[in-house]
Amino acid sequence: MRIRIRKKYLFYILGATSALISSGVTTIDSYISNSVITDPWTLCLVVFIAGVPITFLISAFLSLPINKKSIGSRIDPSFKKLRLVKKEELKYHIVAAFGNAVTTIAYFMIISLYKEPSSFLSFYQIVILYLLVIESLAEKNAPTLAEVESAMIVTFGAVLASLSLKGEINWLGLAIVFLVLNPSWVLFSIYQRKLKLMKFDGEYNDSINIRFWNLVFTTVITFAILYSIDVFTGTNHVMNAIKAMKYWHWLFLSMGVTFFAYILYIRALGMGKASVTQAVTSLSIAFSIPYSLLLADTLHIVVFESSLHAIIKIMGIILVVMGVISFALTEVKGYLFIRLKSGYEASKVISKIWEIKGITNVAAVTGNCDIVAKVRIRTLGKGYERIIRTLEKVKEIDSFRWDSILKEWEEI
Repeated sequence: MRIRIRKKYLFYILGATSALISSGVTTIDSYISNSVITDPWTLCLVVFIAGVPITFLISAFLSLPINKKSIGSRIDPSFKKLRLVKKEELKYHIVAAFGNAVTTIAYFMIISLYKEPSSFLSFYQIVILYLLVIESLAEKNAPTLAEVESAMIVTFGAVLASLSLKGEINWLGLAIVFLVLNPSWVLFSIYQRKLKLMKFDGEYNDSINIRFWNLVFTTVITFAILYSIDVFTGTNHVMNAIKAMKYWHWLFLSMGVTFFAYILYIRALGMGKASVTQAVTSLSIAFSIPYSLLLADTLHIVVFESSLHAIIKIMGIILVVMGVISFALTEVKGYLFIRLKSGYEASKVISKIWEIKGITNVAAVTGNCDIVAKVRIRTLGKGYERIIRTLEKVKEIDSFRWDSILKEWEEI
């Protein structure tokens, strides 16, 4: 059955569903970390060791064909079957895997320090500020005031949601958050997005293969990191991780659910900027509250210290949602219909247009125009500043027309 849905709605559905699943995963990990495998270093490695076979089995199942299409194509239309890594994507996998390895080590350390899911999930959202800066530098274009305000709202809301009324500050936790967790997550997000935007045989890379191979490379890198630590410090994290495989049912549950959270997140990355995608998935803070209440008795944690604390957390969640909505309203997309002067080759002009920041697709066409280009920018004003003025300087162009996209649909 074919379903058509507005592309913008699909992006937010993917991000929000990933956030919902992620909050559940974090709750499972919180229980495992505090009740089953308490050493964060050991837990970090063993989840990857267990994750590779369970992810392989799920990916192999999703590769099975039904009516000439794989089962996994219902989740990601680009997916056909599990395949080997292609040469072009290898370097991106390695960098993304390194970011994932470091992020996961920091993640389990934070879990062991804070225990309550909604608190440490909030720290993940500070990465939006990092992503916004990186994207601005990459695009050589300062973020708009609206984007800065949105990022600040989401970040402030995330911090509010993590506050405790006891006035205690865990300096080690904050150092891990700002110096390890968020920088490594930036690396992971940006390179996962690069992988998703790659094309093979005319189709975009699929999130299922990206997830599987990222997990394989991450496991190798994490093993190398912990083995080196064991050699230099005399610890036994690697052996402890192998012994911890006796808890495989918990580990398979965690990584099996994580698989779906990540492929939805990766697919969303391919449709929107990393900062906007992260803003949407920050809804995991809100979703984690019910899970935290379920865990409260088991782990003897306090979710709401008082009525005032509950109000502060809820205010933080509301700010996160407001920031996400604000982010959604800043992006502008459109099409450029370009006519060339006679005597000029479209291929040469296309290469010039492709270099303009904000142009996401360019095609030579027949009909009333010669070239059609798709545009994705932050605001209409910046579009005219960066794109329209640049096109006016291209001598081969006779005329062009800009049509903004009001609604966009995608078949799923």
